[in-house]
Amino acid sequence: MTLPLSFAPEVRTALDAGRPVVALESTIITHGMPYPQNLETARAVEAEVRAAGATPATIAVSGGQIHIGLTPEELEKLAQTPDAMKLSRADLAFCLAAGRTGATTVAATMICAHLAGIGVFATGGIGGVHRGAEESFDISADLAELGLTPVTVVAAGAKAILDLPKTLEVLETHGVPVIAYGQDELPAFWSRASGLKAPLRADSPAQIAQAHLLRARLGLAGGQLIANPIPEAAEIPREEIVPAIEAALAEAAAQGIAAKEVTPFLLSRIFELTEGRSLVANIALVLNNARLASAIAAEIAKA
Repeated sequence: MTLPLSFAPEVRTALDAGRPVVALESTIITHGMPYPQNLETARAVEAEVRAAGATPATIAVSGGQIHIGLTPEELEKLAQTPDAMKLSRADLAFCLAAGRTGATTVAATMICAHLAGIGVFATGGIGGVHRGAEESFDISADLAELGLTPVTVVAAGAKAILDLPKTLEVLETHGVPVIAYGQDELPAFWSRASGLKAPLRADSPAQIAQAHLLRARLGLAGGQLIANPIPEAAEIPREEIVPAIEAALAEAAAQGIAAKEVTPFLLSRIFELTEGRSLVANIALVLNNARLASAIAAEIAKA
């Protein structure tokens, strides 16, 4: 049975020619930022990938098809779609069957990228183990996906609103390499420091690319997480961001917000509490991740 994949012309051309391609998620567009910042950021990230010598492939679902790369018109339409489904492994097939519009999370983007033959994916931050998960069992499907699907994911670590030590433990359980780029400490999304030592460190895109290729040759399931620290000029230090995170978490608990609604609520509230600084930092780290992912994809393409 033919896979329901629809390739943007520039992505199809790049893949056929063996040129580097970087997958990009779409929930950052539909659920991560308000319009028009979401559209501006999506365009800026795609431009960053192109400037770094790779082809961007923003992934989304509509009309019963997985779109591998979006045209400018499709990107603008998605940015103004208020009812797009937030897709993970659990609801990807349902969205396709129902003909709904859906935006892909980290997990769904990994699945779709792998189906399309794309090995590198740039995002902001992955999901993980939510605080209080010992009672709520709220653990992102991103972690299990990293243990299943052979895609290298470049992120600024896990989102700082999460329980980072438990997130590392679950990644280890799933056999996922967590590689900090250029430093020994695990970055924490808006901050370069988390207080946690990263399990692994790499100092060049070539080293990361070789690890990606060797995992395939060894027959190892799953991908690898590259934790790329936010640029120093854009970071919000831990001592500044932690109080805002704690206040947002307390409000979410008081309002009974749970499941998929937790992360969007927290990010929105932290934006308000930091007077917009969190969004500026978020954009900077996504662009930074796009640059590193493009360099890794270029190294893989050389092999």
